[in-house]
Amino acid sequence: MSGAHDSVIRAEFGRQADTMAHATVFNDAAILERIREAARLTKTSRALDVACGPGIVVQVLARDAGEVIGCDLTPEMLRNAEKRCAGLSNVHFQLGRAEALPFDNASFDVVVSRSALHHFVDPALTLREMARVMKPGARMVTVDVTASENPEEAALHNALEILRDPSHVRMLPRSELERHLIAAGLQVESCTSWINDREAGEWLKITNAPERVGPLKVVMAELARSGATAGLDLRLDGGTIRFDHRAALTVAVKPTF
Repeated sequence: MSGAHDSVIRAEFGRQADTMAHATVFNDAAILERIREAARLTKTSRALDVACGPGIVVQVLARDAGEVIGCDLTPEMLRNAEKRCAGLSNVHFQLGRAEALPFDNASFDVVVSRSALHHFVDPALTLREMARVMKPGARMVTVDVTASENPEEAALHNALEILRDPSHVRMLPRSELERHLIAAGLQVESCTSWINDREAGEWLKITNAPERVGPLKVVMAELARSGATAGLDLRLDGGTIRFDHRAALTVAVKPTF
């Protein structure tokens, strides 16, 4: 199963490498600053960005860290990341799977992952791997959209995400993410959430799959008219389909004992 899903991820993110690199939602300076602040890097810190994509977060972390490594499964994403971070001597990139990170135990002071957990077949395994490569006292910063705590709303939300991008597996409710972090041996320090007001056309454009746009807009418009909000406040604003992605930045710490 993992091999088949890895192939889907490579295909989808090979297609999305350029659109994701330039998407407004991924380049939001305020959110990037939140990640930077949560990481609490110093010039002696060694940081890892898991599923780093086009290197947006890596570039920001490199301002403060001694070394930042970006790891990703998709070669096209890493090529974009290398272009973005060209000239940064403290940045390196590594092809690899998040579920089997190619790094030694206790290698990093900070481990970060943004907008990636929902693509993993087994997010608990991935979080254990991220915890494995953290030093005692290290910080983990995860940022992702969360699903409703209502299972039916979450199921509809995830169905829409999969129709948009087949590499999507499942957005986690905040409570489940925190359980996985604790099971990985980490202490949850904080969780900050906010709303990203999304327009369906902008959201669909990032996948660079125009053949999916028409059918999904029909489905989403009909759901909105019927009052099925998918836990996203899915709605029609005039002729425009809009919804709310509730994002969460969660910080967890690896105990020193």
